[in-house]
Amino acid sequence: MLKKEYEILYAFAESPWKRYTEREIKELTRKKSESYVYTTLKKFVKQGILGEQKAGNVTLYSLNINSDKACAYAGFCAEYVAWNKKNIPYGDIEKIGAKISAGFYTFIITGSYAKGSQKKESDLDIVLITEDCTDTRKIYADLRYMCEMNIPRVHLYVFKKSEFKEMLLDKKANYGKETARNNLLLFGGGSYYKTIAEAIKNGFTG
Repeated sequence: MLKKEYEILYAFAESPWKRYTEREIKELTRKKSESYVYTTLKKFVKQGILGEQKAGNVTLYSLNINSDKACAYAGFCAEYVAWNKKNIPYGDIEKIGAKISAGFYTFIITGSYAKGSQKKESDLDIVLITEDCTDTRKIYADLRYMCEMNIPRVHLYVFKKSEFKEMLLDKKANYGKETARNNLLLFGGGSYYKTIAEAIKNGFTG
């Protein structure tokens, strides 16, 4: 995937529940060429990564969230962006990841570090989304000391997939919704988008 193409796809990966016009994507990605944006969107539609829908005189594009291929592409795109931020303490992330006992998980940074607005005294907010069979208490126990002693200090949140999906579908504001709206995905991007897809099917709109 070419750099300009991934930038266009990332606009959909950031908010997978949204639909955009060609003009909106052009403005979001700051592309000068209308023909390039149009061609790239149509390419993703042909590949089954994006869907398109007519609304009056305009065409709306959205991530084809029901497709495993689209979830995989969105996950790869989001992970690529996350691993190329200059403000993230990747060494700390690697150390924490090495001690996680879950067999498979999604690793997310949220809060001020995800926004790029962190200060010297800011905590690093980390969210893990695990399989439902995972013992989340063991994960907390394994990581508690490392998170408390780390600089920056780490605030760790661990949710099972079903718990995370329930938060997305809850009508009240909660940390799950906040995470969905503001995140950097470091591991497990494809699985994350499948979970988001299940929530969207059941009425989640961001």
